[in-house]
Amino acid sequence: MKQSNRFAGQVAVVTGGASGIGHEVAGQLAAEGARIVVWDRQQSDIGETRLLDITDAGDTARAAEEIMERHGRLDILVASAGITGPNATTWDYPVADWASVIQVNLLGMFHCCRAVVPPMLKGNYGRIVALASVAGKEGNPNAGAYSASKAGVIGLIKSLGKELATTGVRANCLAPAAVRTPLFAQMKQEHIDYMLSKIPMGRFGELDEISAMVCWMASPECSFTTGAVFDATGGRATF
Repeated sequence: MKQSNRFAGQVAVVTGGASGIGHEVAGQLAAEGARIVVWDRQQSDIGETRLLDITDAGDTARAAEEIMERHGRLDILVASAGITGPNATTWDYPVADWASVIQVNLLGMFHCCRAVVPPMLKGNYGRIVALASVAGKEGNPNAGAYSASKAGVIGLIKSLGKELATTGVRANCLAPAAVRTPLFAQMKQEHIDYMLSKIPMGRFGELDEISAMVCWMASPECSFTTGAVFDATGGRATF
C-alpha cells in the first residue's frame, strides 16, 4: 500500500468495509492517515465498526450523528456495500430478491448519502464516492435487479453532485467491470464467464486498482469533478 498523509486528520466512513472492495479501500485510506469507521453487518479488522443495516434509514442517520459526537467531523463516504442477487431472466426473477437488491444497493445508498451530507456541509468539505458498476451503464443479461440498482446509483450521484456543486462537497461514482470479490459466490459460473468475456483486457480488475481510483476520488485532489462516473473496466466501456 502507498504510504502518505493524504488523509491525515480526516474521518472516513466505508460501507461494506469488512470485505471485498470496501475492505481494500478502508485499508488504503487508513494507511494514508484517515480514521476509519466501517458501516457493515459484519465486524471489520480495520478501524471502528458500526454494525449497521443501511436499509434502515433511522439507524443510518444515527450512525452519522455518532461520528460527529465522537470525532466532530465526517469527511469521506465510500459507499461500497452491495449485493448481486440471483441470476435469472427478468420474467423469472423472484420478486423478493428484486426488492432486496434495490433496497440494499439503491435505497441504502440514498440513506447513506442523506446521512452524511449535512455533516459535510457543516464543515464545507466532503468527498462521496459511490461504487456503481458497468452493469448500470450497459445492463447485464440475467442480472436485471443488479443492473437497475446500479443505474439508479449513477442517476442519484449525478443529481447529488449537481446539488452540491457550489459547496465544498464532491460526489462521484466509479463503475467498475467485474472484480473478483466474495460477491462472486452469489453468481452462477456462466454469468462470471460472461462478464470476463466482455473485458478486452481478458482479466478481472484487481482490488488495488479499484482502491487507487477510489482513494483519488476521495482526496482533495478531486476538486473540479462532481456528479461524474469514472470507469475501471479493462476497456469494456470507453465513454
